[in-house]
Amino acid sequence: MADTQNHEFAEEANETADSPIYDEDGVIRADFLSHIGAAIADRDVLTLKADVGDLHESELGDVLEALLPEQRRALVLLLGSDFNFAALTEVDEAIRLEIVDSLPNEQIALAFRELDSDDAVYILEDMERSDQDEILAKLPFTERVRLRRSLDYPEETAGRRMQTEFIAVPPFWTVGQTIDYMREDRDLPDSFSQIFVIDPTFRLVGAVNLDRILRTQRNAKIEEVMHETRHAIPAVTDQEEAAQVFQQYDLLSAAVVDENERLVGVLTIDDVVDVIQEEAEEDIKRLGGVGDEELSDRVLATSKSRVPWLLVNLVTAFLAASVIDLFDRTISQVVALAVLMPIVAGMGGNAGSQTMTITVRAIATRDLDIYNSARLIRREIGVGFLNGIIFALLIGLVAGLWFQSPELGGIIAVAMVINMFVAALSGIMVPLFLHKLGIDPAVASAVFVTTTTDVVGFFAFLGIATWWFGFN
Repeated sequence: MADTQNHEFAEEANETADSPIYDEDGVIRADFLSHIGAAIADRDVLTLKADVGDLHESELGDVLEALLPEQRRALVLLLGSDFNFAALTEVDEAIRLEIVDSLPNEQIALAFRELDSDDAVYILEDMERSDQDEILAKLPFTERVRLRRSLDYPEETAGRRMQTEFIAVPPFWTVGQTIDYMREDRDLPDSFSQIFVIDPTFRLVGAVNLDRILRTQRNAKIEEVMHETRHAIPAVTDQEEAAQVFQQYDLLSAAVVDENERLVGVLTIDDVVDVIQEEAEEDIKRLGGVGDEELSDRVLATSKSRVPWLLVNLVTAFLAASVIDLFDRTISQVVALAVLMPIVAGMGGNAGSQTMTITVRAIATRDLDIYNSARLIRREIGVGFLNGIIFALLIGLVAGLWFQSPELGGIIAVAMVINMFVAALSGIMVPLFLHKLGIDPAVASAVFVTTTTDVVGFFAFLGIATWWFGFN
């Protein structure tokens, strides 16, 4: 019966266009998950190895995230040595820790021998130090030293991201010797695009692209065909800065060197793509005040990550409320003001957020500098003023007709111009000021920009109304 079901599933999978595990929207197919879930329940190892064992690490990561927690642990245990541990680099941190915590350290150490060093470090860095030490102690000396060296570098640096497997040869070798070395040595990385040239002290001298090796006569010296490595990256460089070097110079790989200019690893484009994605997600999350939250986090952890900035928002909300309280008499006599004032503050907040988002991202990508900041400030102020006039006319007309009061329409129109202008100014100046102080603008800008537009919006609208209608 099980064989019949497996055969039917295989036929259905073959009928799908490109992937047997994804639907047309790129989501794991429900029937595939049910099939894998049934195989796990039946402890059908042969079926699991046939349908999951050969998946790409990113596909296996998606499957792990789609399964229930108990199914994930069971799948890893049932696959045993056939489980591709590189898939753990493709899942949320909470899921990764959940899986490794359920496995004996002996099994993890054995799996690490088949992993690239950068993947092994990525998994190790989130584990407890005692578990790290126990796993490393079970590895061969050379691998243990390489992984420990990477772990000793600060988090989110090139040293943590680098791969310690690379090809390095002396400059006096010939191209033929280098080719023979690459063919015979089994400990070389699986894929590479550069060969590095080092002196006897392991200091980086230069590099040779693989295509140059293939096009050069065997008797040519490496020093004759190498080029200087103009973009070697210090191991302590922030990973985002390293990614910007790759982006600027269109690199496929780059040497990573220590403080003495000695070659310690290589950073490759696949790792840099992950860094760019992570940094973009981090900026978006920080703009929303949600920290390092992940989809797999539990309720308590999620709440804990959001509460601090919600408290800050609460304080700033009281500040805005105190401005409204200054004009309580005006509001009590012209009730329409209470209806209209959220419009002024809300439009200002949205306009400020637009400018702030552009500014924060430009700062993060280093597109905003001393040479173009003045031009961007002038542009955003101009945009704020122009948009203020456009929406002032629109909202003033609607408010005047709604409440049959041209005076009220004029008041909200003037307040709108003022607040849209201030929103544009604060949206660019607040992130720049925070960046100047060494504070991450992605974390703190939203609170201050929103507070500014709320306070100015309420004060301008209610203040002008108080003056116009003659309240005191």
